[in-house]
Amino acid sequence: MEWGAVIVAAGRGTRMGAADNKVFLELGGRSLLARSLEAFERCEAVSSVVLVVSAGERKKAAEIVGEEGFRKVAMIVPGGAERQQSVYEGLGALSTDGVLVHDAARPLVTPEQIEACIRAAEEHGASALAVRVKDTIKVSDGNGFIVATPERGLLWGVQTPQAFSRGELMAAHRQASEEGAAATDDAMLLERLGKKVAIVEGDYANIKITTPEDLPIAELLLARRRERESAT
Repeated sequence: MEWGAVIVAAGRGTRMGAADNKVFLELGGRSLLARSLEAFERCEAVSSVVLVVSAGERKKAAEIVGEEGFRKVAMIVPGGAERQQSVYEGLGALSTDGVLVHDAARPLVTPEQIEACIRAAEEHGASALAVRVKDTIKVSDGNGFIVATPERGLLWGVQTPQAFSRGELMAAHRQASEEGAAATDDAMLLERLGKKVAIVEGDYANIKITTPEDLPIAELLLARRRERESAT
């Protein structure tokens, strides 16, 4: 099965409070976008990548791809108003049987994690990287009061990448669009159709850069990774 990837980098990142799209911010001297793309470039199971960016940022993204020498990036396409639309645009630009969807704002993903998602999807049909929830989670009534406490042992914090049959994911996107259903990740679109998505246990270091506090944490995690690599 041939695998491609859709890297989503079209978000506005308003919670980051940065003037530019957060994927162009630097982490250890390189942009978040470059670090995310590098992981897929190094994963041998991935044959091609479609990068989805805001329409006005295609030139800037292309410069990073060229400077870094990423050979797997086949196309850079403009995204939609929402993440869901951006993913669908990326899916249409791919030609592979399988697809991984990844948020460029998760720059510490590893080739090994990508590979694990692919293998799980090949076995089970679809997969998503996730980590066990550490905190006790509460459900509110929408008015500031707790109404339930889910069993923590059953809860997972989902990450990306997530891996699917490209045709099946595209069909799920089309149906959701027709029915006006919104999803915050792609696994939700298959879940609503009764499809099973296998959990691939990930790493807490695979954080999403969302607010200003996340960047120094990512710097620390990157430094620790470099120390381990140097030691081995």
